[in-house]
Amino acid sequence: MRRLLITLVVFILLGLGGFVVLTDPRVVSPAPEIGTLPAPDIENGKVLFTIGGCASCHATPGQDDRLKLGGGLALASPFGTFHAPNISPHTRDGIGNWGVQDFVDAMATGTSPRGQHYYPAFPYTSYRLMPPKALADLFAYIRTLQPVEGRAPDHQLAFPFNIRRLVGGWKLLYFDGSPFRPDPSKSEEWNRGAYLVQGPGHCAECHSSRNRFGAIIQATRFAGGPDPEGKGTVPNITQHEEDGIGKWSKAEIAELLKTGFTPSFDNVGGSMAAVIRNTSQLSDADRLAMAEFLKSLPAVPSPPKPKAAQATN
Repeated sequence: MRRLLITLVVFILLGLGGFVVLTDPRVVSPAPEIGTLPAPDIENGKVLFTIGGCASCHATPGQDDRLKLGGGLALASPFGTFHAPNISPHTRDGIGNWGVQDFVDAMATGTSPRGQHYYPAFPYTSYRLMPPKALADLFAYIRTLQPVEGRAPDHQLAFPFNIRRLVGGWKLLYFDGSPFRPDPSKSEEWNRGAYLVQGPGHCAECHSSRNRFGAIIQATRFAGGPDPEGKGTVPNITQHEEDGIGKWSKAEIAELLKTGFTPSFDNVGGSMAAVIRNTSQLSDADRLAMAEFLKSLPAVPSPPKPKAAQATN
C-alpha cells in the first residue's frame, strides 16, 4: 500500500510539473520574432485601430470621446464579468511603458509583459493573424492618443476561471498562433478581405457559436450563435440563403458595412451598430474586399437557438 501511495504521488507530481511546463506562456504561445522593423506607419495604425474596434471596448464608458482609452467597460460572459483594461499611453495605468515587443506579445500571443496569460475575452485569437509590422503601426497610433488616468476594475470570475494559469491549458487545446498567410490562388482583393475579416476585424469572435470552454466551434464558424453576453443571438453571415446572407450581393454587404442598412432597408442595432461605426470609416475598397471574402464563405446553417433565445426572438 505504501509503495502504491508513493507511486501515485510521483505520478501526480509529474502531471503537475508537466502542466506547469506546458502552460508556460513561453511554451504554449511563444513570442514572434519581430526583428528590425521599419518606421511605423501611423495612418495604417489608425485604419487597424478602426477596424479592430479598439475604441468600442476600451473607450472609457460615460464620456463621448472614443479616443480616451481608459477602459472599464464590463463584458458579461458565462464565466463571469470581464472589464476592458486601460490601453491609453498613460505610463502608470495604461500601456505607456510598454515597448513594441510587449504590444506584439499581447496581441499575437495573449501574453502580458509580466509573462501572464490574457483571457481570450481579449480576441488575440484573431489579432494573432496580424504581422508584427501591422501591430507596430497600431501601437504607434495608440501612442499618439491622450493618456487617461485610472485603472479598470479587476475581472469578476468564479473559481476555477479566476486561475489564469488554466488559460495555458485552453491555449494548448484551442489557440493557433499562426500568422495570416495569403492564398496565392485568390485575388488580391479576396486576400485583403480575408485578412480584415479574420484578423483585425475579428468578425468570427461574435458571429460563431462556442463550446462549453468558450472556444469557437469551427464547424459553425461565421454561422452565428448565442450572444456571448446573453443578449439573444448573433446573425449568421455565411452564404446560407435562408439563415445567412447568401441572397445579398457584394455591393449590398459593402453598403451595410458603410451605412448599417440591410438590403431590406432595416437598420442594424445593438453591438453591430458599434461595428458599423468602425467599418464606416474604412475606405470603399476595404469594405468591398471584406464583402468579397464574405461572399466566398460556404453556406452553413445556423446552430439551434437556446430556449431562452427562442423565447426572446
